[in-house]
Amino acid sequence: MRLNPWKPYLLRIFDMVLAILSIFIAMITMGWMFGDTTSWTISLIGMAIQAIVYIVMLYALNIYKIIWYYSSLQEMLKLIVAVLFSQMVSFVIHLSCSIGMIKGSWKFSDEFLKVHLLAGAFMVVFVIIFRSVIYTIERREASGTVKSDTEEEINTMVIGAGEACNYFVREMQLKHSDEYDIKCIIDDNPTKHKMLFEGVPIVGNRYSIEENVKKYNIKKIIFAIPSCPMADRKEIFEICTKTGCVVKTMPSIYQMVENTDKVEYVKQIRDVGIEDLLGRDPIRIDLDCVMNYVSGKVVMVTGGGGSIGSELCRQIAAYNPKKLIIFDIYENNAYDIQLELKKKYPMLDLVTLIGSVRDNQRLDMVFEKYRPEVVYHAAAHKHVPLMEDSPNEAIKNNVFGTLNTVQMADKFRVKRFVLISTDKAVNPTNIMGASKRICEMIVQAFNRVSETEFVAVRFGNVLGSNGSVVPLFKTQIQAGGPVTVTHPDIIRYFMTIPEAVSLVLQAGADAKGGEIFVLDMGKPVKILDLAENLIRLSGFEPYKEIDIQFTGLRPGEKLYEELLMSEEGLKATANKLIHIGKPLEFDEEHFYWVLHKMKHSMCDDSVDMRSLVKEIVPTYIITPNQ
Repeated sequence: MRLNPWKPYLLRIFDMVLAILSIFIAMITMGWMFGDTTSWTISLIGMAIQAIVYIVMLYALNIYKIIWYYSSLQEMLKLIVAVLFSQMVSFVIHLSCSIGMIKGSWKFSDEFLKVHLLAGAFMVVFVIIFRSVIYTIERREASGTVKSDTEEEINTMVIGAGEACNYFVREMQLKHSDEYDIKCIIDDNPTKHKMLFEGVPIVGNRYSIEENVKKYNIKKIIFAIPSCPMADRKEIFEICTKTGCVVKTMPSIYQMVENTDKVEYVKQIRDVGIEDLLGRDPIRIDLDCVMNYVSGKVVMVTGGGGSIGSELCRQIAAYNPKKLIIFDIYENNAYDIQLELKKKYPMLDLVTLIGSVRDNQRLDMVFEKYRPEVVYHAAAHKHVPLMEDSPNEAIKNNVFGTLNTVQMADKFRVKRFVLISTDKAVNPTNIMGASKRICEMIVQAFNRVSETEFVAVRFGNVLGSNGSVVPLFKTQIQAGGPVTVTHPDIIRYFMTIPEAVSLVLQAGADAKGGEIFVLDMGKPVKILDLAENLIRLSGFEPYKEIDIQFTGLRPGEKLYEELLMSEEGLKATANKLIHIGKPLEFDEEHFYWVLHKMKHSMCDDSVDMRSLVKEIVPTYIITPNQ
């Protein structure tokens, strides 16, 4: 956006002219300019002092650093205070310089005071008018594009008459934006109703949204209450979904604080996501109190380029590890997180290594060279339907990749090993979940005999992760549908990636060894409701404009996921969002014997791998289509 190109020196020349003009008019009013030579001399001295002092004081008070294109009442008040202060200084200097010329007939104290008071009043009026003209011209020049006949104004409603709304409305008015032609504002504060906010009417509370959408022919709704509690946010978004409008939201309050550029802040308007519809406040963990165990230590994250692994790296990097090792088989993801962390933490000792947890020799070399003290094992195949078609690969990567990494952790005396597990390990109906259950058994078995503290952390679906249903739905909506849902009654637990990782880190800090930590995922979400809401928030009507098709449960898929096996029980922790499942007893000799059989059979697709898994995971339910 191009601001009005006012030349700095030209602005100062105008200000000097206004300063001289203000005291000149004040002197004429008081009769100074029609007196003797002394009066003329004192008047000329006064005009020179007025001009010089005014410019110097405005420089000193940073008035010339104000961009009037973005100015508000606060900037105008600052200018008025600067004018009055400079007038006071001018009065003192003018009086001091003129005392020797004043004859006894002059009542100089009264005369000088009256002239400068009057000059100050004129100057305030002049600068207000002058800056208002600058503001108006710059707004017109910045919005200087002419709308074509083909451009369509999109009527927009803003929810929330607060600071975020102020940024947004003013910026859109300055741009004369066609993308957001703001017609009305909604706010729950009744004292604001029927008032004007930057010329836009505030028309009612949340319960009048539907009525005013029809009245003003609204096509877009902007949610501009970043600090709104999640329960209220969910209710407002549910009302918005009934209107058929496209709904977008402003960035959160912490982004407002960090972002000093109001224009950039407005650019961060995003589509409403499922996280806005969960109906609960984000999980906040005070990691400052629990992250001492990674500070100053060598930390390794396997699968560090994945959705969970990369977020682990982000949060760990913020707490000054001695060295952070990213280990991943997929070089593109590893490269992306490497670039991100190097830019944000230039002093971080970061090592990015490509390799597979299936490669025992590669792991041995890495552990021997870098001697990690804390390991987060996030590397795994997680896609349920794909693993159903390739069960041997699920066992090869998940089970024996974990076994390899656990053995290295034990061999090189890692202090703590944290396995990232899944709710699908509970009463598994798919090979992926069963393989993760075996991984939990491996870390429990090794914890009994190793100096390393081995633990597992189990949680459900995370929003935005690779393979998550939410990005799939958004892609299908953008393509015009249909949106595919496996079953009308299927439900899932959801948590954002940063939330899940912060709980993983706290669980890891609290670990003593042998635990299976279970994260509280809140209330389950019905996937059909999720799909319908996302369609409505995208501005379409479900089943009419965007169809929803039911494709049937995929191989190994459940209608609902359990977080804890019934026989495990629960043990409370200091954090009510984290629970500990009691480790199950199992025959370790038989367990290792079956693992041995699996290892020698996993390269042969003709072997019934599922039956072998069933031998050591009795709760594994092999579904008929398998």
